[in-house]
Amino acid sequence: MRDTLGRSINYLRISVTDLCNMRCRYCMPEEGISKKEQNEILSLEEIFQVVKAASELGVNKVRITGGEPLVRKDLLKLVEDIASLGTIKDLALTTNGTLLKKYARGLKEAGLNRVNISLDTLNEAKYKEITRGGQLTSVIEGLEEAKKVGLLPLKINVVLIGGFNDGEIRDFVQLTMNEPIDVRFIELMPIGQAAGWAKTNFISNYTVKEQIIELIPIYTGDRSSPAKYYKLPNGKGKVGLINPISSHFCKYCNRMRLTADGRLKPCLHSNQEVDVKLALRSGLRDLKDIMEQAILAKPAQHRLNDQDNEPIHRDMFRIGG
Repeated sequence: MRDTLGRSINYLRISVTDLCNMRCRYCMPEEGISKKEQNEILSLEEIFQVVKAASELGVNKVRITGGEPLVRKDLLKLVEDIASLGTIKDLALTTNGTLLKKYARGLKEAGLNRVNISLDTLNEAKYKEITRGGQLTSVIEGLEEAKKVGLLPLKINVVLIGGFNDGEIRDFVQLTMNEPIDVRFIELMPIGQAAGWAKTNFISNYTVKEQIIELIPIYTGDRSSPAKYYKLPNGKGKVGLINPISSHFCKYCNRMRLTADGRLKPCLHSNQEVDVKLALRSGLRDLKDIMEQAILAKPAQHRLNDQDNEPIHRDMFRIGG
C-alpha cells in the first residue's frame, strides 16, 4: 500500500504495553504510570488481527515495542502467531534488555528474528543514575544471551545526551569493531518527559563524526532506514546515526505505529490517530479500510523543529518510541 506521496508503507511498529520495569529519566515519570484497565488495551489476539490485516495490505516488517514489551504476559504467543503468518519477513523487538536473558531463547524459538537493545551508557554508576536504579549487568547478560541464541543482527540504541554520555561515544563505537553489532546513536527528541531535557541536553549526532573521524560512510541499500550508516576500517559491525532533529528522514518513511490502547498513528511525531480498537470491537467497519485511511493520512514530514507546532500529547513510552 502506498500513501499519497507514493511511499510504500510496509512496516508496523506495535506497542504492546506502556508499562516498563525501568524509570529512565528522559522517558518515564519517577513514580511510574497507572496501569490501564484490561479492556483499555488491545488483547494479544486483537493485536494479531491488526497484524494480519496489515500484512494483507503489504506490511512485511513488524517491530514489537513498549514501554518494555517483555513485561507483557504471554508475549511469546503473540510472536509465535505473527511468525506463523508466513508473510512477515522481519519480526523484531526493541527492549531495555533487563529481561532478555530469561526470554531470549523462547523468543528465538517462537520466530523472532532479532532485537534492538536500548542502552545509553556502559558505566554501571551512570546506568543506575539514568534508569533510577537499574543494573547494567542484567542488560549485558541479556545482550550476550541474544547473541548466543542467534537473535541477530544485534543493534544497540543509544540516545545521545549532552553532558551525560557524549564522553562514551568512542567506547560505544568500539563495540562494532570485533563483533557484528550495530550501534545506533539517536538524537534526543523533545517529546513528553524528554521535552525539558532536550532544551538543555540536546546535541547533534554530528558530534559522533566529529569525535570518530575515521568512520567510513556506507550505503545499506535501504532508503527507508532512519539511520545513516558508517563503519570503522575493518570493523565487523556498523555505526548508525538517527537524526530526527538535525536531518529528518521523512521522505522515505515506510512505517505506522499501533499504540497499546488501539490507536494507529501514521506518524510518530503527530497527534493524528485512527481508532483501530473501535473497529475491532464494534465490527462496524472493515479493519483494512481503517488502516488504509491511516496510511492515506500520513503527513509529508514531522514538525518537531517547528516551534509553533502543537506539542505531542503522548509520551514516548505510550507511542512505542
